[in-house]
Amino acid sequence: MTLLISLLWKRVRRHQILFLIILSLVTMILGAILFAWTQGVRFFTGLYWAITTATTVGYGDVTPHNTIGRIVAMGVMLTTIPLVGAVFAAWAAALASIQLRRVLGMEHRLNVKDFLVVYGFNDTVAHLLNELVDEEQEVVLVADVDPARVPARIHLMVGDPTKVETVKKSHPERARQALIAGSSDGDILMTAVLVKHAAPNLPQMAMVQSTKVAGALQDLGIRHTISADDLMGRTLAKSLETPHAADLLLGLIGTDRYQLRERPIQPEWAGQPLSQVRKNYPGVLLGLVHDGSVLVGVEHDPVIDDQDAVLILVPEQ
Repeated sequence: MTLLISLLWKRVRRHQILFLIILSLVTMILGAILFAWTQGVRFFTGLYWAITTATTVGYGDVTPHNTIGRIVAMGVMLTTIPLVGAVFAAWAAALASIQLRRVLGMEHRLNVKDFLVVYGFNDTVAHLLNELVDEEQEVVLVADVDPARVPARIHLMVGDPTKVETVKKSHPERARQALIAGSSDGDILMTAVLVKHAAPNLPQMAMVQSTKVAGALQDLGIRHTISADDLMGRTLAKSLETPHAADLLLGLIGTDRYQLRERPIQPEWAGQPLSQVRKNYPGVLLGLVHDGSVLVGVEHDPVIDDQDAVLILVPEQ
């Protein structure tokens, strides 16, 4: 008996609002039937009285006229009014809870598709998120981070990206690309393994510090790795030799007038040298992506393969 009561109580707690609504309707209809019977009126009039009483409107146009009717009215007042109030209170609490969970990044239902998912958080990612917001991209951030540090338009999922359940809830199979970051290379490597297992065909890019970890990630099939510290160091070193090197790099990727894009080659380019295609191309062709490497055509003139891609500058749409 105790076990049965415990199971019933768990079900009631799980569907609390539905249970309160059903109980409110039952007491309201029962009160309407008793009121109509004791006062000699139609059921619709009794139901009208029960609803106005339960909602505390109380127009006063329909009232009990004898002792039994007043007893029925007291019963409805003491049961239905608190139940209806509890329904609205539970409903408001549920809506507030949902909104609060979304604000704190605890709501893990993703309603977006074709999004960029970012695993992990650091100072570089914080700056990156602002750039992605400016580009109006759909971004999901999976990290154990204070929601106050994340832009409002970013879909935040608070959790440890090195945990299997967290990666599964982020649905990487729905994403178009993943960026793996974090506070340590160990966390990055662990997250990359989990994401690769959950979505084998998802293109991934990783921000690492160690070249050994970069090599391990490439063995996993993650060919695009970048070290923010190494990139900054190389850029500064080149700027000492060529003062405008950093300006050139920022001009290529940081302007609003044109964009750097990677595109598949046109079929007629296959078999032609890069210099010939550059000569006939109406825009700015910066380089060739061949077998995962970028060739700019300075040290030699590569021949374009049908599986290659090109890096071009296109005007902002």
